[in-house]
Amino acid sequence: MSASGWGNSFYAAAAQAGAQSWKAWLFGSLDAGNAITVDKPPAAMWVMGLSARVFGVNSWSILAPQALMGVASVYLLYLSVKRWFGTGAALFAGAALALTPVAVLMFRFDNPDALLVLLMTAAAYATTRAVEVASARWLALTGVLLGFGFLTKMMQAFLVLPAMALVYLIAAPTGLSRRIRHLLLAGLALVLSAGWYVALVSLWPASSRPFIAGSTNNTLWELAIGYNGLGRILGGTGNGGGGSTSFGGATGIGRLFGTAMGSEISWLLPAALIALIGALAVTWTAPRTDRARAAMLLWGGWLLATGVTFSYMSGTIHPYYTVALAPAIAAVVAIGGRVLWLAKARWVLAAMVTGTAVWSFVLLGRTDWLPALRWATLVLGLAFGLALLIPLRRLTMVALIAAILSAGAGSAAFGAATATVAHSGSIPSSGPSSAAAFPGTRGAAGNSTTGPGGPSGASSSSSSAPATSSGSSSSSSSGVSAGAGTSSGMASAAGGRPGGMGDATSNSDLTALLKASTTKWSAAVSGATSAADLELASGTSVIALGGWNGSDPSPTLAEFQKYATTGQIHYYISGSGMGGGSTQTSGIATWVAAHYTAKAVGNTTLGRRASPAALVPQRHRQRWSHDVHRQRWSQSVARSSSPESVAGWLVQALGAARSVSPTPPASTATGRYMRPSVHGRAGQGCSASPDRAHRPITSDGRELPECRYLSAVSGPR
Repeated sequence: MSASGWGNSFYAAAAQAGAQSWKAWLFGSLDAGNAITVDKPPAAMWVMGLSARVFGVNSWSILAPQALMGVASVYLLYLSVKRWFGTGAALFAGAALALTPVAVLMFRFDNPDALLVLLMTAAAYATTRAVEVASARWLALTGVLLGFGFLTKMMQAFLVLPAMALVYLIAAPTGLSRRIRHLLLAGLALVLSAGWYVALVSLWPASSRPFIAGSTNNTLWELAIGYNGLGRILGGTGNGGGGSTSFGGATGIGRLFGTAMGSEISWLLPAALIALIGALAVTWTAPRTDRARAAMLLWGGWLLATGVTFSYMSGTIHPYYTVALAPAIAAVVAIGGRVLWLAKARWVLAAMVTGTAVWSFVLLGRTDWLPALRWATLVLGLAFGLALLIPLRRLTMVALIAAILSAGAGSAAFGAATATVAHSGSIPSSGPSSAAAFPGTRGAAGNSTTGPGGPSGASSSSSSAPATSSGSSSSSSSGVSAGAGTSSGMASAAGGRPGGMGDATSNSDLTALLKASTTKWSAAVSGATSAADLELASGTSVIALGGWNGSDPSPTLAEFQKYATTGQIHYYISGSGMGGGSTQTSGIATWVAAHYTAKAVGNTTLGRRASPAALVPQRHRQRWSHDVHRQRWSQSVARSSSPESVAGWLVQALGAARSVSPTPPASTATGRYMRPSVHGRAGQGCSASPDRAHRPITSDGRELPECRYLSAVSGPR
């Protein structure tokens, strides 16, 4: 599991922040400084954050909870089916869920979907118990679980609500008025279990909590109804067009069978649809409280409501969302198969088996992986499916078992292969290969996608694998530039690549600077994935300007200027982020460019020798005192003829500057604080010991807020 590193670095960084700050844990902040949240409610981050607090910030503490939630989901599905239909059907349902490729993928990945599936499966189990004896308590528990599902992935949790309400209204063994009262009570439980957090965020002063990412007005209501609500269904509100084949494929009834989603979830989907129709036909005239029909209404309603929504939603959708269908498909096939077997509907069973064999043949044909398995699945599935039509009980039983094994071989093999592949980035996909490809243009044999990602569909970087508790990156370097800043201690940087900081996090010099920072935020960068990668590499807080793709109106230019001038941000890293960005983000970039000088950090982007003037904001560069600009500077340049030496000089100079540490390091004790000359006056010497406000002082105690610590290599004593 640890081969996947951080998995999705976006959520891993939020878990790290939650392990460092309880406020960040409560709100699901992306950074421990609480500048902005992730664009989802925080329930999944609560689980990962607590795990990271107990076991440390590492790959296992982030990903292991997802695996445990997968195991719990399989077990709850097993219990749900076993109560009414026996051990055999329950074992088949549990195995089908466990081996569904997208379930194997998401139960080992740190997106919120694993927790969502667990809560919805638990709600289905509670509904099953409630229908048995018309229990208001079990039904209220259903409402509580779906309420926390809302706190996991908002409106998606409510896609199963109609089926659960309908089955209780129809099949609970009590009077109609009592059934309605119980449903109202469950609705109240749902509102309370979800609403307490919405009320908390609404009542908490906005100035003392992080900005709600994904919203336009800093409210959870707008996030739930807009970006993560109707925006997902209808498009717009920050959502890209879901009809693009780079997401989930074109909208329509065939989307779940298409190239983007088909190999994730549709292996048993034809069998499930056949079983649903057949079982409902067999039980249609049964008594109102018939459990077989109630189960098909419950799990079949879940399947139809969620499947139709996914097929026609015009907002952002990714193939891995289909994991929400996996428990329903597994339950419908298992329960429907048993009902049809008892009803001796052999033709329907044969259609389920042969349909699955033919569709597995089609799905395996979309890859060049194990061609022999493709033909074996087809031949054996057809043979044993037709054998079910032979009216010999013993032969039919053997044929049924063999048909189940052969028809499900393709899905099981694809799921098992998924478990052997490392996955990272924002859009993972199942399959036996980790070759990068866009969803909908799948590589030769499945892939782990790190291409266009996130809610907006912009490009995201691959996550770096953690090496220590603070993280380190293994991405290839293309360089990121940074420079020293002003009296506030902020510096400017340029470089990186759109969609993340995979390049930046491999820059050991930059990572060292961030680790050495003592400010509230070590840096600010456009885009949440960029910020997340830097946070995991350095173990520090980084502001994600504009949220996920740079379009959120946070922080404002005024807020950023306040952070910079009060010394709360150390570095600004430009040239990163995902998309077009917001007006605020663009204004911040313009303001920084006008007031700060960019310098390279690392060998690859350092194109010229640095000057001591780069350590001073442009408005203070009219003149430099002669004792800073002479003697040692020429000697330093002579020693710095190679790029490595230049980079080393720059790192030493930046590390000694006040913007990195207000106290002069021991290795540069011969240096001193110097104030740049302004309006033609020479720099004035300062004490080497700043006061508690981090302001250098003169010998008579006066503060000089614009002083910089200059190491011995940049000027004489």
